[in-house]
Amino acid sequence: MPKAVTLIHSNSLSSAAEYAYAATAPADARLIFLAGSCPLNIDGSTAGVGDFAVQAAKCIENMNTALGEAGASITDVISTRVLVASTNQADLVTAWEVVRDAFGDHDVPSTLIGVTVLGYDDQLVEVEAIAAVQD
Repeated sequence: MPKAVTLIHSNSLSSAAEYAYAATAPADARLIFLAGSCPLNIDGSTAGVGDFAVQAAKCIENMNTALGEAGASITDVISTRVLVASTNQADLVTAWEVVRDAFGDHDVPSTLIGVTVLGYDDQLVEVEAIAAVQD
């Protein structure tokens, strides 16, 4: 199956960003809009209470499950938004590094945002994603 996502890197913008600056999908691609992936265990409890890295990893694990059920994989993701409940930039970086590493060479356009609170008890991280596939 051909990949629908094309990542666009820029030589005119800073190379400090650890992601592509844009991404495209052809008009005939099927877009998959995922709910924010939360660090929830199957029983509804929050994984990794107090640990930004563990929660980010659980978010990626849950996102991969949702992607698979939608007929996609992590390399079909076209963009992400990483939400971190902290005012400490180091906490945001900790969560980001887990997400970035999970995507490997597929460095999709991403936004990292510090927020005041997230929806579940003890939740520190949430990852939103959009994917595109060609059936």
